[in-house]
Amino acid sequence: MKKHIFWLLVLACGILTPASAQQSGSSAASGTSPAVTAASSPAASGLLNGYVADDNYKLRVGDAVSFQIMEDRILGFQDVPVNLVVADSGEVEVTYIGRVMAVGKTSKQLAEDIKAALEKDFYKKATVVVSLNLANRILGRVYIWGQVHLQGPLDIQVNENLTAGNAILRAGGFGDFANKTKVKVVRAGIGPKGEKQTFDLNMEDILEKGKIEKDIVLQPNDLIIVPARLVNF
Repeated sequence: MKKHIFWLLVLACGILTPASAQQSGSSAASGTSPAVTAASSPAASGLLNGYVADDNYKLRVGDAVSFQIMEDRILGFQDVPVNLVVADSGEVEVTYIGRVMAVGKTSKQLAEDIKAALEKDFYKKATVVVSLNLANRILGRVYIWGQVHLQGPLDIQVNENLTAGNAILRAGGFGDFANKTKVKVVRAGIGPKGEKQTFDLNMEDILEKGKIEKDIVLQPNDLIIVPARLVNF
């Protein structure tokens, strides 16, 4: 069935070649590429928490983008853009070709990757339009374990400077047997070989004595460990 669709598209695109050439000339005059477009959606305005919906914005998990193949629109196969959400795997599910990695790419880069895949197997020429509809307000998660009241993941909001001390407070504070002077933050993937980095924090100084300069700002996927202190009976 895909082969039949492919040949129909090749024939149709061949028929539409003069119009496409005219469109190419118009685009060349304006200095833009006719085949790959990254558009900033008006719907995204004001929803990015400080990010700009342009070619500099790198897509993240949970972001929503609209996607359209202009040849499908011309042929009447698809009149409106499709909404795609970046999955936890970092991928989007694209018509015809399946999953495409999106995380860390701009809308333009994603459009270029989709265009290349489409033209490899399905299209003689594909004009791909990708635009950012909505940026996810959650930047990532950190994980807290040990002597706190609420263990588990904590969300980091976009533009939020979540510190280790704030994360402990958000987790309900210390448990009864917490060793407040031996809190650790473990961060993965810092070195060239992905080595872990460990920060030792004295939370008595930070939270009880107000020495907040000794606290650290957390990054997504950090692990906060609050150990138990030795109990003498």
